[in-house]
Amino acid sequence: QVQLVESGGGLVQAGGSLRLSCAASGRTLISSAMGWFRQAPGKEREFVAGIGGGLGYSLYGDSVKGRFTISRDGSKNTMYLQMNNLKPEDTAVYYCAADKGRVFTGRPDYWGQGTQVTVSS
Repeated sequence: QVQLVESGGGLVQAGGSLRLSCAASGRTLISSAMGWFRQAPGKEREFVAGIGGGLGYSLYGDSVKGRFTISRDGSKNTMYLQMNNLKPEDTAVYYCAADKGRVFTGRPDYWGQGTQVTVSS
């Protein structure tokens, strides 16, 4: 059973930065595609960023391109989301997710419990 645990959320002022972490356990995910999604109150869950499983590519939602960076450390079985120049509209619960396969499908097989990010204006 795969478990994904997010950390690093919190309250930050607009223009600030946060780094989210997603630690995986239960199996190594070094060859699995992983990604971040977010959901703001009253809105549908939104794709934020994704990274292939050893395929050398990453994807970003239009609203975060140029501000967020997704990365992973295979030795730690951990994925990160560096968020810079945060805006109030980035306020949401951020979810870590993973596919069973190497290609990011946008329909993950595993989900974390979420971490709250709040950006004040």
